[in-house]
Order: sequence, then C-alpha cells, then structure tokens
Amino acid sequence: MIEQTMKCVEIREPGGPDVLTMTERNVPVAQAGEILVKVAAAGVNRPDVIQRKGLYPPPPGASDLLGLEISGEVVALGEGVTNLSVGDTVCALTNGGGYAQYCVVPAEQCLPVPSGLTMEEAAAVPETFFTVWFNLYLQGGLKPGQTLLVQGGSSGIGTTAIQMATALGVTVFTTAGNDAKCQACRDLGASLAINYKDKDFVEVIKEVTNGKGVDMILDMVGGDYISRHIKCLAKKGRLINIAYLQGAKAEVNFMSVMMKQLTITGSTLRQQPLEIKKQIAQQLRETVWPLIESGKVKPVLFKSFAMSEAAAAHELMESSQHIGKIVLNVES
Repeated sequence: MIEQTMKCVEIREPGGPDVLTMTERNVPVAQAGEILVKVAAAGVNRPDVIQRKGLYPPPPGASDLLGLEISGEVVALGEGVTNLSVGDTVCALTNGGGYAQYCVVPAEQCLPVPSGLTMEEAAAVPETFFTVWFNLYLQGGLKPGQTLLVQGGSSGIGTTAIQMATALGVTVFTTAGNDAKCQACRDLGASLAINYKDKDFVEVIKEVTNGKGVDMILDMVGGDYISRHIKCLAKKGRLINIAYLQGAKAEVNFMSVMMKQLTITGSTLRQQPLEIKKQIAQQLRETVWPLIESGKVKPVLFKSFAMSEAAAAHELMESSQHIGKIVLNVES
C-alpha cells in the first residue's frame, strides 16, 4: 500500500549542509510516462551540493528536492508505461526528488538493478554512468585503442570513467590529490595515476605519450586547467568539460586549438531532453550492464548515510576525502 505522506529532505534556504532539513510531504503521483518508486537508496552528487547553495536551480517542472539518482521498487505506473511492472526493482536517473521515500521518474530513465549489486550500490550507478557514457561516447566518440585523461580520478565520475573506458579498450591516465587516491585509481584500471600536488600533469602526460598527447580529456576542474589541457591534447583531441570546480573562466591561446584541430565541448546531463536520456539508458543496458554483471565494472561505494544524515553526507562530499560514491540509505 502506498502511503499518503512521505519523509524527505528539504533545503530550508540556500547555504551550507546544515540547511538540509527532514520534513514530510505528500507522496507524488506518477503522470503519463512516469513511474512511482519506493526509494531504497539515493546517490549524493556534486550537483546536489551546488543546488543546495542556490547555484543550480532545478529545470522547470522538476522536483525542488535534491537527489538525481535512486534505486528502489516500482509501486505505481503512470498512463502509457508498458516497459515496467509494479514490483520491479530499478535504478533510475531522476530529474530531482531522490532524497525522499517516494520519487516519480520518467520510465525511460529507469534500468533494471544489475545482478550482483546491492540496492545501495545500484543507487550509486545512474548519475555517474549516464554522465560518463554521454560525454565520453555519445559526445566524444571515444574509441578502443585511444588514450583518455580523467581529472579527479577518485571521484564518483572518475572511478566510473576509469573502469568503463578501461573495460572498453581505452588506455586511461588520471590525476588525484594524494598517493592513496592514486593507488585506488590504479587498482581500478588506470595505467597511470598522477598526484597533481607533487607533479605537473602536463609534463607527465607529455613524457608518457612521447610528446603526442592524449586523445581525450574528461575535466571537472576548469579554471587554469583548461589552458593546460590544450597542451596535453594530441592532434584532433577532444576536451570534454562537465564541471568547473575552479571556475568557468580561463585565458586560452586559441592558436593551439586551431593548429591541433582540437574540439572543446561540454554538457550538463540534467538539461538533456528525455530522448537523449532514453538513448543513453538503452546503450548502457546493451554495452555496460553486461560489464557490471560480470564484475568488470562496479560502482565504488565509499560510505552510506541514513537519509536523516544528509547534512553529514554533504559535508563528506565537500571535504573531497572520499574515493567513489556516497549514498543515502532511505530505508534505514
């Protein structure tokens, strides 16, 4: 039976982790093309932190609650949904609303929980796997035999990108902020992990590629890294930006971009239309789900918190002390 009300986490006002407050709301209703999920666990992601600060408003029509990925059980179907049934266990990319006991999700953004994963692990999959696949493969056209530099290899995005690209035949280099994180990246399949506090990654990449550079860079740092990345890229290389932790402004010598025929692009997953998210989901199920179920790729779960401890989860996220993913156990 579906309850009338649910517990959820609201943003009392823009600010620090302490503005996250447990409250109650009415359970949302699945509209046409949507499903209602009884949430087992919800992933915590960097965009949640930015939204909490008032800097990343949800798109029109989306829930104002945080939470861009969940796992759980389908408990109701909206009109026209035929690809799922009540009782199915799914993990889903949401448009918001994951920090709650119930969440409505477009049915096309749901995938079956991969065999072998716990519900907490399954909740750590959608946001990062959708993001990595969209940017590296749909946007970037990454191919087996190419080389990839992943900035922030110990993050949720980083640990996913390292494993996915390595499993699909790409040589992966990465950076991280201490030796333990570098070792974790190597354990996940990175051919080289550079402690950016000790070494200049531009010089290291130049050395290990014999001056050629890498075919693609996945960056979430921005700032002065952008001009440094241009130096790291091989001819016809691609720079993919997905976040700007050090700022969105940079001074760039575009003569190098022209001479090397580089592509510089970026995206935000949340703003993509349903058709694109549907395409990503289909390709993940065909190509990546078998890798997860065979154990070749797996979400790296660092720590889980009760939903009532969302503030502590955000504090950990902002500390950057974690390796991999942070989740909220909604059922606890």
